[in-house]
Amino acid sequence: MIPSVEVPRFLKFDTRTGLAPAIVQDAESGQVLMLGYFNSQAWEKTQREGRVTFFSRSKNRLWTKGESSGNFLAVVSLHVDCDSDTVLVRAVPAGPTCHRGTVSCFEQPEQTYEPSALVGFLATLERLIVERYLYPMRAPASYTVSLFKSGIAKIAQKVGEEAVETVIDAVAGHKETLPGEAADLLYHLLVLLVASGISLADVIVVLQQRHQNSSTRHLH
Repeated sequence: MIPSVEVPRFLKFDTRTGLAPAIVQDAESGQVLMLGYFNSQAWEKTQREGRVTFFSRSKNRLWTKGESSGNFLAVVSLHVDCDSDTVLVRAVPAGPTCHRGTVSCFEQPEQTYEPSALVGFLATLERLIVERYLYPMRAPASYTVSLFKSGIAKIAQKVGEEAVETVIDAVAGHKETLPGEAADLLYHLLVLLVASGISLADVIVVLQQRHQNSSTRHLH
């Protein structure tokens, strides 16, 4: 069973096919990854194991996504729609979801961007930074890899430098260069967080808690 996740128990399957469509969304970036189909056995297996298992119409059998590639989809939460006949699966992918090697089945190989929400790109960028941290030999010439090699003190220094440059542009009203400086700051801050063993999700949880506490105070 999926840890700490409230799993919806009721799902209607099509009376003719015995299937229900499932949309898979990256739980971190919000990007839509793929569309699959559950039958009752696949639905139960997904809930029990915490990995997405579909009924493959082409193979005519249960199919755990990633069973041959290793690119499993780890379930974060399951949400049945208002008609109880479609499921939204929020999951964390272990690698490219599409068999063509792209992140999403809705992404074309020639695209230079991923069709995800703009803010969700921060999660995608964080995932790449983590990969550079864990597997530096995959991209030895990477600037991110060189930052990790320089040590946390140097990374922290870069964050400070980028913060100062961002402040200078903001105070001076340099709107044309401020986005670039802010982008540099965000990138280096993500690198510092990864080097410190802190995730973007950890930071967001703190922001959510502070927002909730602030909202509660305003109610009294």
